[in-house]
Amino acid sequence: MKMIAFNGSPNKEGNTFQAISMVAAELIIEGIETEIVQVGNQAIRGCTACNQCIKNRNERCVLPGDDVNDWIEKMKHADGIILGSPVHFSAIGGAMKSFLDRAFYVAGFNNSMLRHKVGAAVVAVRRSGGLPTFDQLNNFLCYAEMLIPTSNYWNVIHGTRPGEVTQDAEGVQIMRVLGKNMAYLMKLVENGKDTVEAPERESKAFTNFIR
Repeated sequence: MKMIAFNGSPNKEGNTFQAISMVAAELIIEGIETEIVQVGNQAIRGCTACNQCIKNRNERCVLPGDDVNDWIEKMKHADGIILGSPVHFSAIGGAMKSFLDRAFYVAGFNNSMLRHKVGAAVVAVRRSGGLPTFDQLNNFLCYAEMLIPTSNYWNVIHGTRPGEVTQDAEGVQIMRVLGKNMAYLMKLVENGKDTVEAPERESKAFTNFIR
């Protein structure tokens, strides 16, 4: 099994990376391969709502010039996915948001390719805005019908300078427990594939309230 994580911080080895690494460490103990992809310092265009990914149905975004399609491919072949972001004005970092908008739109309209994969969100914050950002990341996981492991509190860890999150004892425990629970859920999914039939995927219903 493999977990792919996306670091939405502009700082490659800052506190978001540290938080993801704490979760990944528990997965590694359980024999799960891990990879962390750096997103937050990349120039990524936002979704243009062209809907070509729906028309083409080739599991790709048509916008050129970045690595989004490579990352979508990594997500497709992973068993577990971690979305990590710092807090920018009580929200997801800009590059990360652009990536997630495009990737999850492609995934949703191409056979729901992330459905029933295990997905978790983690947030690193200096002081406030952690929960709104955590909620925003979870919106993507819920939209994709992913399976979400929990910890013993919300997945937010505090620190300012790189490495300071290691001093947040409760935050460190949250990430550790999340990693253990994520590994457990990934194993349940893997071992249950041949014995428990998954519910049939339903086509998305759209209701517009303004006609």
